[in-house]
Amino acid sequence: MSCRDYLDIAKSWPFEEARKIIKRLEAIGGKDCVILETGYGPSGLPHIGTFGEVLRTTFVMRALRKLSDVSVKLFVFSDDMDGLRKVPTNVPNREQLEANLEKPLTSIPDPFGQYESFAHHNNAMLRRFLDSFEFEYEFKSSTEMYKSGVFNECLSKILEHYSEIMSVMLPSLREERQKTYSPFLPICQRTGKVLQVPIIETHPNSHTIVYEDPETGKLEEISVLDGRCKLQWKADWGMRWVALGVDYEMNGKDLIDSFKLSSRICDIIGGKPPENLTYELFLDEDGKKISKSKGNGISMDEWLKYAPPESLAYYMFQSPKRAKRLYFDVIPSAMDDYIDSIESFHTSGNTDMNPDSPVFHIHDGNPPHLSGCPKFSMLLNLVQACNTADENVLMEFVKKYTAGGDEAGETMDFTRKMAKFAITYYEDFVANTRNFMVPNELQRRAITELRDELEKLDHRAGADDFQTKIFEVGKRFFKDDIRGWFKILYGFLFGSESGPKMGSFIYLYGVGNTIDLINRELVNGK
Repeated sequence: MSCRDYLDIAKSWPFEEARKIIKRLEAIGGKDCVILETGYGPSGLPHIGTFGEVLRTTFVMRALRKLSDVSVKLFVFSDDMDGLRKVPTNVPNREQLEANLEKPLTSIPDPFGQYESFAHHNNAMLRRFLDSFEFEYEFKSSTEMYKSGVFNECLSKILEHYSEIMSVMLPSLREERQKTYSPFLPICQRTGKVLQVPIIETHPNSHTIVYEDPETGKLEEISVLDGRCKLQWKADWGMRWVALGVDYEMNGKDLIDSFKLSSRICDIIGGKPPENLTYELFLDEDGKKISKSKGNGISMDEWLKYAPPESLAYYMFQSPKRAKRLYFDVIPSAMDDYIDSIESFHTSGNTDMNPDSPVFHIHDGNPPHLSGCPKFSMLLNLVQACNTADENVLMEFVKKYTAGGDEAGETMDFTRKMAKFAITYYEDFVANTRNFMVPNELQRRAITELRDELEKLDHRAGADDFQTKIFEVGKRFFKDDIRGWFKILYGFLFGSESGPKMGSFIYLYGVGNTIDLINRELVNGK
């Protein structure tokens, strides 16, 4: 089979999503450029869920390019003309934001004092991170789109079909909200606020609407064009699919009903709703939905303080339709799983024919070679065993572990980065949580015998030899509970319930050092 044949039968979800787009193109007779979109509401600092949506959509874009020669673009759209409804809890100068509630986000001063508006600041934070990951995208600002007239044609269609759109929206609203709802939100020329007020008259021929000023009681007529009004977000979502020609957009599970309503509005004004994937929500450590206004969960910068972006990409790739906890304790396993996936990719035969591997998508078909790379969990335990915050000390051990092979340089560069992350993670999350087990008489005898057996091994022994010896000792003392035997070693040596593959750890740390570590802990355990 050729590489293209393997791509055609690939089952990973980005390829399945790409095929949905191809089918769409066939139905409409083709298109010069396919548009994928992700949306961002800059009322709070960008959070990791926003990044995840861009990353996952990028996976789909890459898969589409491998299955088709069609031109593809990704738009990252910021709804920065929206009015600020509440003040985020994780920003400075909150009183400044409080004084500007209900104004467009691009009209509110930046509480950080760095940009021309709060939206500009948050947009810059998002773009900085996306750029650092080298995403290929075009940034679209709602404010710029409205004020430049890009949306004018579709806004006119919304006004022409005002009654029909109201008949779609009103049944979805609470009775009280029905009294004030309109798809149009006038921007008050007197206060600059985005108003949620009933529309008294609509004039499609002149592109205007009439509303009552809630403070003065006067009737005001205002154009819906050129940024003098914006749309409620469900109407806005459906409108911009038409205006920007969007073919594909993901959304969280909490927006299923919103997507349906926006799709109906898109149909009403002559558009075709985009293809769609509904993903599960990201949760914080307590299982609650992460929120950019609350700042719960983990931020992009926080993740990247403790692990490289590849680990985050791996975590985001897995099972998008399953809810995920996004908190600090998932980082080590994500890092280890990424390394496992790299190793599996390069040992599974013809790597060009492995398009369902997560790292195939993370690295756009060309994953790095990291042969012999130690696990992140291994490095964490090495930090504890060496009692060091010096990456150079760790690397002296790692050089032995990764010695030989043409790819040692690439592996060593990546491992040095991981060593820095491991030290930081250990100091912040592990050092004060270790709970070292004091062995009972039987456990102590088993550990002592393991030490003695290690001393007898040939100096040329490798990781597999150490692992075999550990199993042999375990079977003598804990024949019916080998898993429990390893838990004893982890608790005794590392103060945790889990740990690295012990044979590999001994090989990395050195048999002499491991024997010294056992002796030290035997003394401490008295």
